[in-house]
Amino acid sequence: MCINEHGQPIGSALPDWTGACHPGHQGMVGRFACLVSLDPLAHVQELFQAFGRDTSGKIWAYNFIGPFNTVSSLREWAEGASGVQEQPYFPVADQETGKASGIARHWRIQPDHGVIEIGGITFAPSLQRTRIATEAIFLMMWRTMRDLGYRRLEWKCDALNAPSRAVAKRFGFRYEGTFEQAATYEDRNRDTAWYGSLDRDWFPVERGFQSWLAPENVDDDGQQRLKLADLIVLERSVRAQRETAT
Repeated sequence: MCINEHGQPIGSALPDWTGACHPGHQGMVGRFACLVSLDPLAHVQELFQAFGRDTSGKIWAYNFIGPFNTVSSLREWAEGASGVQEQPYFPVADQETGKASGIARHWRIQPDHGVIEIGGITFAPSLQRTRIATEAIFLMMWRTMRDLGYRRLEWKCDALNAPSRAVAKRFGFRYEGTFEQAATYEDRNRDTAWYGSLDRDWFPVERGFQSWLAPENVDDDGQQRLKLADLIVLERSVRAQRETAT
């Protein structure tokens, strides 16, 4: 906090801030996951088959899009979404097979202020709770913070969406509050829970993800030995101890 010439408290100066870069539709590749620009011709059939395995319809309960009961309805949506340059969607694919089974997007993008959101996450049952899913979100987070220079990354969800709230916490986002009656969808009210991750707090989050994805954290059954949330907490504790020592 600073004080201006009128004696009023104001935000600290950012003399070196020149803004962040727009993510565009550039793809991202990791060890397990691959995110590419949405292409209706390449991805609609794969996504329709993957989404169709959710016979319960649970993946659409808190979603602003879908459900897509026909290939043509999904294609119509994809053709519209793929043409939106300002808020790009990315199919999430298995790096080994190349097949997409989920989507995620960047939106509410404000390069001048350094603020961006990850949202629109719709993962088929086969993708949920996998290393591919976790790494896909990490790739989006890493690119915004390390490559594009954003100061703030946001995660928002329906306040009643317990799985999404748990994922936000697992990924190192901090809960900031709930905006009541923030939106409507399907003739229902939505209270929106806000989560944020700041550039100054990014290093321990990044380290936690890297440790979780490391080969030595995988047991003989192909399962992660240590939990991601625990690794992030550990990295934050190590950083705090170092800062206290100096």
